[in-house]
Amino acid sequence: MSPTIEVSEEFLEEVDRHLSEDESRETFLRELVHHYESEGTSLWEGYGGPP
Repeated sequence: MSPTIEVSEEFLEEVDRHLSEDESRETFLRELVHHYESEGTSLWEGYGGPP
């Protein structure tokens, strides 16, 4: 079972504006995370580390 992440409708609308024609939200978000990781930018940078 996959975990659920709650986000606002506004966030989903913003994500949807960036999707390619046949791209899913999950694929887009995976690519976004991969981009940040490959650039050497930690997703936790500026937030004091992981929770």
